[in-house]
Amino acid sequence: MCKKFLITIIAFLSSLMVEASEILVEAESFHQKGGWVVDQQFMDQMGSSYLLAHGMGKPVDDATTTIHVKEGGLYYIYVRTYNWTAPWSKKSGPGRFSLSVNGKIISKVLGAEGKDWQWQKVGKMRLKTGTNSLALHDLTGFEGRCDAVYMTTDEVQSPVGLDTKATGLLRKRLHPQVILKQKNYDFIVIGGGIAGMCAAASAARLGCKVALVNDRPVLGGNNSSEVRVHLGGTIEMMPNQGLGRMIREFGHSKGGNAQPGNFYEDTKKDSFILAEKNITLYPCYRAVKVKTIGNLIQSVVIRQISTGEELCLSAPIFSDCTGDGTIGYMAGADWRMGREAQGEYHESLAPVKADSVVMGTSIQWYSELKDNKVSFPEFCYGVNFNETNKETVTKGEWTWETGMNKNQITEAERIRDYGLLVIYSNWSFLKNHSVEKKKFSNRSLAWVGYIAGKRESRRLLGDYVLSEEDINKNVLHEDASFTTSWSIDLHFADSINSIHFPGNEFKTRTIHRWIYPYAVPYRCLYSRNVNNLFMAGRNISCTHVALGTVRVMRTTGMMGEVVGMAAGLCHQYGIMPRDVYRHHLPELKVLMQDGLGKKDVPDTQHFNEPNRFLDKPRAFINH
Repeated sequence: MCKKFLITIIAFLSSLMVEASEILVEAESFHQKGGWVVDQQFMDQMGSSYLLAHGMGKPVDDATTTIHVKEGGLYYIYVRTYNWTAPWSKKSGPGRFSLSVNGKIISKVLGAEGKDWQWQKVGKMRLKTGTNSLALHDLTGFEGRCDAVYMTTDEVQSPVGLDTKATGLLRKRLHPQVILKQKNYDFIVIGGGIAGMCAAASAARLGCKVALVNDRPVLGGNNSSEVRVHLGGTIEMMPNQGLGRMIREFGHSKGGNAQPGNFYEDTKKDSFILAEKNITLYPCYRAVKVKTIGNLIQSVVIRQISTGEELCLSAPIFSDCTGDGTIGYMAGADWRMGREAQGEYHESLAPVKADSVVMGTSIQWYSELKDNKVSFPEFCYGVNFNETNKETVTKGEWTWETGMNKNQITEAERIRDYGLLVIYSNWSFLKNHSVEKKKFSNRSLAWVGYIAGKRESRRLLGDYVLSEEDINKNVLHEDASFTTSWSIDLHFADSINSIHFPGNEFKTRTIHRWIYPYAVPYRCLYSRNVNNLFMAGRNISCTHVALGTVRVMRTTGMMGEVVGMAAGLCHQYGIMPRDVYRHHLPELKVLMQDGLGKKDVPDTQHFNEPNRFLDKPRAFINH
């Protein structure tokens, strides 16, 4: 009897010592995404990308995957999700979805409660040893989002209450990152927008082995089919007429914002980069870490946005073409964000006092006319439209812009979500309640962007900071490089929209201040304190006011081309970006005047921007 009792006690104590089985499944790693999309835009704040049910009001197809369970048993299941309308409404949110395990839907509705990203308890289910299946079922098509699924055999061991930082520790414990490969290049470009594409291509054509890192599956940034902003600015202008010709090789032949996706010719951009044998393209990889020694970047760690695989890339020189100045920021580069005070650079268009106001983010959209009536769900979550404040339109392009008074990096998800919120809210009112609803009865939402079209965030500071004074006074610099032709185009909240939505505007306007086309100093294209870092795009060294003219994408492409040329000289002579200015400027000038674009490509440039230079060769025209 005593022996039997002793065996029972030993067995019980042994069971207490057995660790709980835990499984963490990252949603973005699901094998089949169905209609869900991988959203990587907020990885720096979230710690990972997530799956988004972007159905524009129509439920998307299931995302599915299989998992291997080492120990079968009863598992307690949790999902990390977010009620994205919580900042504006206390109602149960619209981004509802459910989880099924082995074909059985667990009844808990997810994504509709809470105020922040959080772990929600789903329920419990018995899993078998071996292969089990998971599926995310979207219920609404209204931006439901899932970050991860966590399962444990320990009823007490719950992730509920873990914030983003604690969730990151959970990830590291269950999915420790192992850098699988380390690769060396001559030049690394982070950011596959127009600036990054041109920087990579021009350096490659000068013999550099280049890595081009892009955190989306398509190239082109704001000019891709994901964002749909046309190429603005004028190429091939004095004093360096060779610059910009390479944009002919991939530039779209149809202009306009918020047009059908094929207008932006993503495959043409792919072909442009893939044709360069010296470029290794890393699509769907985001730079997440930078290693520095002193004032030099040694390497960057990049992470695949779906699998989480990490690679380490090293090079003597780098270019930050991220738009947000992410690489420079992580490397300790000097930067600014917001508007400088009027007296700092003697700018008439600057405010008297410096502030944090920036140009905003656009979420573009359009509808299409159908043969039959098309319904749209009721959608009202804190932003209420009526006959007085409605936007009676069938399309929204650059003027649908928000977040001017918010931090475009740390609050990026909220800014993007507000853009979606007002589109759906306004459309629901027009379709269901407006006195003009008959006009919209046969209209359906055809496309709504979910990738944010940003205009302004961090600007990395170089040896020279371009300002309004340079442009207005046409200050001549010995290192004149790419020419900016766009007006000083600074967006501000639409006054009528401000009356209806004070502090939460989603419409903007602009006043074009015509300029004399101006050649920007090369010194604006490299960091003043991180010695081996170039930058090209909207994060170059300029003031907020000057950004209004250099930020359009044909212009940023020419920046990239100059950076690639300078990178080629750095590689040739074993020097740093500043040394090109000090010791090799004549060689850079020759390269800029000749250009690196192919000379047998037709000009696809459309003069649909405010400044039009119609003569050949294009002369400087003062409007």
